[in-house]
Amino acid sequence: MTSLSNTVAIVTGGSSGIGKETALTFAERGARVVVADLDKEGGQAVVEEIEAAGGQAVFTETDVTDPDSTEAMVETAVEEFGRLDYAFNNAGIGGTQAPIHEIEPEDWAAVVDVNLQGVFNCMHAELQQMQSQEDGGAIVNNASVLGKVGFEGASGYVAAKHGVLGLTKTAALENGETGVRINAVCPGFIETPLLEAGGITNDPDLRKMIEERHALNRLGTSEEVADAVLWLVSDEASFVTGEALGVEGGYLSQ
Repeated sequence: MTSLSNTVAIVTGGSSGIGKETALTFAERGARVVVADLDKEGGQAVVEEIEAAGGQAVFTETDVTDPDSTEAMVETAVEEFGRLDYAFNNAGIGGTQAPIHEIEPEDWAAVVDVNLQGVFNCMHAELQQMQSQEDGGAIVNNASVLGKVGFEGASGYVAAKHGVLGLTKTAALENGETGVRINAVCPGFIETPLLEAGGITNDPDLRKMIEERHALNRLGTSEEVADAVLWLVSDEASFVTGEALGVEGGYLSQ
């Protein structure tokens, strides 16, 4: 297990689900963590949990759709802890489920604004800071297995996650000589509050159908995604950049 002592990490969407688990895992490995989210109560609770375990963390209220807010997020990391080594751009929403011809354009745009524009806004600020440091850094963007395939009724989400993979690969090419590595994780269906809000985990028949789409015949866990993120930022993945790492239980093998 790689130690991340004396490093600094940002996690967006860090108040719950995959973001929360990744923030906790960063802290367990010794990183000082900036928990960024719109959910102030949830984010503060994660900070308190980290501090209770002997770690260091700070919450910053962040709207990833607002470039000024993501700039302030990075500034918080530098002001509080002196630098920025890692970032997990995880904030996202599921959005309205409807066929393309039925969904309201503003609902579609809202999903893309958070899930794609939000990742760009975060990277824009993070890269400037990391490039100014002698030893660079590492960024992981949370895409999805749906960034590699289609899925009925989720056009905004699917389009945005495909876009995240394009952003990731482009940023990796642009930063090959800057000391900053950029990768993405592509989770399958993970047992999180977002999935619960979509009605999947509470409907036995729907849950079974979704589970059977994975070769491992189950939903994934936030811990499994967090472990993949921590590997990608670690020195163990020092020759990995521009990768879209599937954490999807064989969803794409069916």
